[in-house]
Amino acid sequence: MQKYLECGQIMRAHGIRGAMVIDHYCDTAEVFCSLKNLYFRHGDEYVAKKILHAVPYKTNVLVTIEGITTPEEVVKIRLSYVYADRDELKRGEGDYFIADLIGLDVIDKNTGEKYGVLSDVVNRGSQDLYVVKRGDKPEAYIPAVAEFIAEIDLEKGIFVTPIEGMFE
Repeated sequence: MQKYLECGQIMRAHGIRGAMVIDHYCDTAEVFCSLKNLYFRHGDEYVAKKILHAVPYKTNVLVTIEGITTPEEVVKIRLSYVYADRDELKRGEGDYFIADLIGLDVIDKNTGEKYGVLSDVVNRGSQDLYVVKRGDKPEAYIPAVAEFIAEIDLEKGIFVTPIEGMFE
């Protein structure tokens, strides 16, 4: 499992003191704002920068980090991805990181039939949708709700209870 998880992208500078607007990938802006550090990837290394201030801002977050004090410095790192240490992210029981789910087999709980592999998780409103890559067949979309997702086992796969037509 990856130690550092992509959690956002720097979009632009804000103001004159080095603040930046970050498009966050966390469930909520509050989750992102609870982080103590952001990590920047340099090759195979991740460099920590302490978060000095973070608040929700429209649909994004407004963040200041150590070492960045001018808009010109933000422009240099604009569109960079930022990462969080998985150990610093709080999650409840039954919560999973998307990075851990991608690549898992999607299996019928009742028949054991393998439908494909989870290739993405997207959000189109009220809940996440699991995108299942099915070889040469069209992708399938499964709402990530208890009615369809029976069990997630990070070693065995995602067990589903599909309705008629879901994988046709």
